[in-house]
Amino acid sequence: MFGLSVVDHLRLTFGHVVHNYTVHARAAERWATLALKARITVLALFIIATAFMVVSVLREGSRYGVAAAIVAGIAVAAYALYIALGLESRVAAHRACAHRLWLMCERYRALLAEIRDGLLDNDEVLRRRDELIQQTHAVYEQAFSVDQQAYESVRQLSTGADHGGLTEREIDDFLPESLRTFRGTPTETSAPH
Repeated sequence: MFGLSVVDHLRLTFGHVVHNYTVHARAAERWATLALKARITVLALFIIATAFMVVSVLREGSRYGVAAAIVAGIAVAAYALYIALGLESRVAAHRACAHRLWLMCERYRALLAEIRDGLLDNDEVLRRRDELIQQTHAVYEQAFSVDQQAYESVRQLSTGADHGGLTEREIDDFLPESLRTFRGTPTETSAPH
C-alpha cells in the first residue's frame, strides 16, 4: 500500500513550489539579460546612425547619408521587434510570479514548523494545507494569462540535469535544519536568504 503522510504531502508540495520559484526566478533573469542586451543593441545602432548623419553633414558624400538611413532603419526595426516581443512585461511577469511563489514557500515552511512544534491539531493542519494549495493555484492562475503556453513550457523545465523536480535533499536546502529530513549541511543549490 502506498503511504503518504500529511507532512510528506506538504514537503512534496513545498518542493514543487520551490522548483517553480526557481524556474521563474531564472526565467526572469534570462529575460532581463536579453532585454538589456536588446536595449544596448538598439542604442548602439542609433549612435552609429547618428555618427553617419554627422559625417554626412560634414562631408559632401551621399554614401554616409545612405549608410545613416540604413542603420537608422535597422535600429527602428530592432526597436519595433523589442516592443513586439514585450520583453519588459515578460521580465515583470516572471519576477512577480517568483515573488508570489517565494511567499508561498514561506507559508509552507511556517506550517511545517508549526506541525513539528505540535502547535496545530490534525483538523487545523488539513485546513491550512488545503488553504495553501488553493493559494498556490491562485498564483499560477494570475501569472501569465496572455502568454500561457510559454509559461507552461518554462514552468515544466527541470532544475537538474535529468529530473523535473527537486529531490528530498534539494527540498531540505530550502528548509531550516530542524525541518530537514537529511540532517547536515546544505548543498550548493541553497536558496538565497
